[in-house]
Amino acid sequence: MKFLIDSWPLILIALTSGGLLIWPLIKENTKGLTATQAVQLINRQRAVLIDISDPEEFAAAHAKGAKNIPLKELETKLASTVKKKDLPLVFICSFGKRSATAAATAIKLGYADAHNLSGGLKAWRDANLPIAKATTA
Repeated sequence: MKFLIDSWPLILIALTSGGLLIWPLIKENTKGLTATQAVQLINRQRAVLIDISDPEEFAAAHAKGAKNIPLKELETKLASTVKKKDLPLVFICSFGKRSATAAATAIKLGYADAHNLSGGLKAWRDANLPIAKATTA
Protein backbone atom coordinates (compact mmCIF):
# COMPACT_ATOMS: atom_id res chain seq x y z
CA MET A 1 0.00 0.00 0.00
CA LYS A 2 2.87 2.35 0.79
CA PHE A 3 4.21 1.76 -2.73
CA LEU A 4 0.90 2.92 -4.25
CA ILE A 5 0.82 6.03 -2.11
CA ASP A 6 4.45 6.90 -2.82
CA SER A 7 4.16 6.18 -6.56
CA TRP A 8 0.83 7.86 -7.35
CA PRO A 9 2.37 10.31 -9.89
CA LEU A 10 3.93 7.45 -11.84
CA ILE A 11 0.71 5.45 -11.73
CA LEU A 12 -1.23 8.48 -12.95
CA ILE A 13 1.19 8.96 -15.86
CA ALA A 14 0.94 5.29 -16.79
CA LEU A 15 -2.87 5.35 -16.73
CA THR A 16 -3.00 8.57 -18.74
CA SER A 17 -0.61 7.34 -21.42
CA GLY A 18 -2.45 4.03 -21.64
CA GLY A 19 -5.75 5.88 -22.02
CA LEU A 20 -4.31 8.03 -24.79
CA LEU A 21 -3.11 4.95 -26.64
CA ILE A 22 -6.52 3.29 -26.39
CA TRP A 23 -8.53 6.45 -27.20
CA PRO A 24 -8.53 5.98 -31.01
CA LEU A 25 -10.04 2.52 -30.53
CA ILE A 26 -12.72 3.80 -28.15
CA LYS A 27 -13.53 6.90 -30.19
CA GLU A 28 -16.60 6.77 -32.42
CA ASN A 29 -15.97 4.44 -35.33
CA THR A 30 -16.47 6.99 -38.09
CA LYS A 31 -14.36 7.69 -41.09
CA GLY A 32 -13.50 11.35 -41.56
CA LEU A 33 -13.13 12.48 -45.15
CA THR A 34 -11.71 15.57 -46.76
CA ALA A 35 -13.98 17.47 -49.11
CA THR A 36 -12.08 16.06 -52.10
CA GLN A 37 -12.44 12.50 -50.83
CA ALA A 38 -16.16 13.10 -50.25
CA VAL A 39 -16.66 14.31 -53.84
CA GLN A 40 -14.76 11.29 -55.16
CA LEU A 41 -16.97 8.97 -53.11
CA ILE A 42 -20.09 10.74 -54.36
CA ASN A 43 -18.96 10.58 -57.99
CA ARG A 44 -17.49 7.07 -58.01
CA GLN A 45 -19.76 5.16 -55.64
CA ARG A 46 -22.93 7.28 -55.70
CA ALA A 47 -22.56 8.18 -52.03
CA VAL A 48 -25.45 10.13 -50.56
CA LEU A 49 -24.56 13.53 -49.08
CA ILE A 50 -26.68 14.22 -46.01
CA ASP A 51 -26.65 17.58 -44.23
CA ILE A 52 -27.71 17.11 -40.63
CA SER A 53 -28.05 20.83 -39.91
CA ASP A 54 -31.27 22.34 -38.61
CA PRO A 55 -33.65 23.50 -41.37
CA GLU A 56 -32.73 27.17 -40.80
CA GLU A 57 -29.00 26.45 -41.20
CA PHE A 58 -29.70 24.31 -44.26
CA ALA A 59 -31.80 27.08 -45.83
CA ALA A 60 -29.03 29.63 -45.27
CA ALA A 61 -26.39 27.52 -47.07
CA HIS A 62 -25.65 23.89 -47.79
CA ALA A 63 -23.53 21.73 -50.05
CA LYS A 64 -25.19 21.46 -53.43
CA GLY A 65 -26.98 18.14 -53.78
CA ALA A 66 -27.18 17.47 -50.05
CA LYS A 67 -30.34 16.05 -48.50
CA ASN A 68 -31.38 17.60 -45.20
CA ILE A 69 -32.13 15.37 -42.24
CA PRO A 70 -31.71 17.28 -38.96
CA LEU A 71 -29.60 15.35 -36.47
CA LYS A 72 -32.47 15.05 -33.98
CA GLU A 73 -34.57 13.33 -36.69
CA LEU A 74 -31.85 11.12 -38.13
CA GLU A 75 -32.87 7.86 -36.47
CA THR A 76 -36.47 8.18 -37.65
CA LYS A 77 -35.90 9.58 -41.16
CA LEU A 78 -32.68 8.00 -42.44
CA ALA A 79 -34.29 4.70 -43.46
CA SER A 80 -36.94 6.45 -45.56
CA THR A 81 -34.38 8.79 -47.15
CA VAL A 82 -31.72 6.16 -47.93
CA LYS A 83 -33.33 2.79 -48.44
CA LYS A 84 -30.19 0.91 -49.56
CA LYS A 85 -27.98 0.31 -46.53
CA ASP A 86 -25.03 -0.60 -48.73
CA LEU A 87 -24.78 2.90 -50.24
CA PRO A 88 -21.98 5.04 -48.82
CA LEU A 89 -23.18 8.01 -46.77
CA VAL A 90 -21.35 11.29 -46.25
CA PHE A 91 -22.64 13.41 -43.39
CA ILE A 92 -22.01 17.14 -43.29
CA CYS A 93 -22.76 19.93 -40.83
CA SER A 94 -21.31 23.39 -40.25
CA PHE A 95 -17.92 22.36 -38.85
CA GLY A 96 -17.87 18.54 -38.80
CA LYS A 97 -18.67 17.88 -35.14
CA ARG A 98 -22.36 16.95 -35.30
CA SER A 99 -21.83 15.02 -38.52
CA ALA A 100 -19.40 12.70 -36.71
CA THR A 101 -22.22 11.85 -34.33
CA ALA A 102 -24.54 11.32 -37.31
CA ALA A 103 -22.09 8.92 -38.96
CA ALA A 104 -21.81 6.93 -35.73
CA THR A 105 -25.60 6.81 -35.48
CA ALA A 106 -25.87 5.59 -39.08
CA ILE A 107 -23.39 2.81 -38.36
CA LYS A 108 -25.50 1.74 -35.36
CA LEU A 109 -28.54 1.70 -37.67
CA GLY A 110 -26.80 -0.72 -40.04
CA TYR A 111 -25.24 1.63 -42.61
CA ALA A 112 -21.72 0.25 -42.55
CA ASP A 113 -20.22 2.77 -44.98
CA ALA A 114 -20.96 6.04 -43.16
CA HIS A 115 -18.49 8.92 -43.25
CA ASN A 116 -18.08 12.31 -41.66
CA LEU A 117 -16.93 15.28 -43.74
CA SER A 118 -14.07 16.61 -41.62
CA GLY A 119 -14.36 20.36 -41.28
CA GLY A 120 -17.99 20.34 -42.44
CA LEU A 121 -19.46 23.01 -44.69
CA LYS A 122 -16.46 25.23 -43.99
CA ALA A 123 -14.14 22.62 -45.53
CA TRP A 124 -16.57 22.24 -48.45
CA ARG A 125 -16.42 26.00 -49.05
CA ASP A 126 -12.64 26.10 -48.62
CA ALA A 127 -12.37 23.47 -51.38
CA ASN A 128 -14.42 25.79 -53.65
CA LEU A 129 -17.20 23.24 -54.00
CA PRO A 130 -20.73 24.40 -54.91
CA ILE A 131 -22.93 25.86 -52.21
CA ALA A 132 -26.71 26.16 -52.54
CA LYS A 133 -29.41 28.00 -50.69
CA ALA A 134 -32.94 26.73 -50.20
CA THR A 135 -35.40 28.20 -52.60
CA THR A 136 -38.65 29.57 -51.31
CA ALA A 137 -41.83 28.56 -53.08
